[in-house]
Amino acid sequence: MKVICREEGKHVTLQLRGELDHHAARLTMREIGRAMDTRLPMRCVMDFSGVEFMDSSGIAVVLGAYRRMRELGGELEIQHVPPQAGRVFTASGLDKIVTIV
Repeated sequence: MKVICREEGKHVTLQLRGELDHHAARLTMREIGRAMDTRLPMRCVMDFSGVEFMDSSGIAVVLGAYRRMRELGGELEIQHVPPQAGRVFTASGLDKIVTIV
């Protein structure tokens, strides 16, 4: 899993590429946390367009990002979710907590 970070003022876009599974989740959470802690965004968009596969570990990654954004007083949005990852989000109920576009 690769995380590409783009920053515009207090807006950060995190583009995820690859497989977001048990093996990649911990490193991905660390990278996202580092990006948020150094930039302190008010809005964070997680772009899932490059995610080839996601298991339930992806839920923990998104919830961690969601919690951190709440601590910062900002908002999190998930965009470009592939169908397979979307089914994981829907089955978990995450779509009721986090804005998914």
